[in-house]
Amino acid sequence: MMIQWKKAVRSLPLQALCLLGVALPAVQASAADTYKVVDKWTIGGTTGWDYLLADSVNHVLYVTHGTELDVLDLNNGNVLQRITGFKGLHGVALDPENKYAYISDGGANAVVVLDRHSYAKVSSIAAGTNPDGIAYEPVTRTVWALNGRSQDATVIDATTQQVVATVKVPGKPEAPEVDGKGSVYINIETKNELVRVDAKTRAVTGEWPLKGCESPSGLAVDSVHRRVYSVCDSKVMIATDADTGTLVKQIPIGNGPDASEVDAKNNLVFSPNGEDGTLTVISTTDLAVRQTVKTQTSGRTLAFDASTGRIFVTVAQMGPRPAATTENPRPRPAIVPGSFAVLVIAKQ
Repeated sequence: MMIQWKKAVRSLPLQALCLLGVALPAVQASAADTYKVVDKWTIGGTTGWDYLLADSVNHVLYVTHGTELDVLDLNNGNVLQRITGFKGLHGVALDPENKYAYISDGGANAVVVLDRHSYAKVSSIAAGTNPDGIAYEPVTRTVWALNGRSQDATVIDATTQQVVATVKVPGKPEAPEVDGKGSVYINIETKNELVRVDAKTRAVTGEWPLKGCESPSGLAVDSVHRRVYSVCDSKVMIATDADTGTLVKQIPIGNGPDASEVDAKNNLVFSPNGEDGTLTVISTTDLAVRQTVKTQTSGRTLAFDASTGRIFVTVAQMGPRPAATTENPRPRPAIVPGSFAVLVIAKQ
């Protein structure tokens, strides 16, 4: 009977199937098929930028912007606060108690603690050399700041605001991510590897090669499917089993990514590709590319707001690239003054 029903369903016209309420996976549009840029918030300035982070609780967007931190209203992009006095910002991490934000100031070799409501600077904590990526680990209530030049991680107790450990890693570390169960995952840019660290013992418990990956940077953890996603300069995202370290799949993305985020509710993972000016939208269920969204050249980092499902990508118009030298083989072009902005991407 089931076989006969299926045959009968196949022979029905589309209108009849809709009336019967039969699922039509080949016809129905995926939630990921309708992403587009819906707004652009101009911030201005001439300095570079790195990571940004959405605070869904307080409805603000933290944007690291050279020597200042811009705090934007998540609803309309208005600049609520412009915090200055830094030497070279990179990343932001938030505590779950909604008290503090931790900002990595690479130029000052420090992690700056901010009050999440007044935006006042609470303290400055000495880190290693050039802290860059940063994450809050909830099991141990610690903050992990990755130091690119000293090739280690500064571990800060979030209760006492004191450094409790320095963890050596096997190469230049990039963005850290946590799984909420006590593990910290770190891309090792100079070795094309993924490292797992036990946050309690602070011991490296896994060191896994990322086959086919060159210079891994952005990282995202998928706690639902127990996978870790590393974006690479070789135009691939590597999906790794979070428990065994085995390669799950190489997924094609655009050129020049520097971040990644997971949308757990909709089973998606994103890669912003700065050289191409695109955003790759990938399903975390079957690891297939669902959509390539046109953004803007230079849009290499992003933030995801879980409360609205919107994605934010920082961009700017860039001038001509300077000639390469021995001291600087990969020079970055200058930013066109006043062009720094945030793209807002949403489902339509």
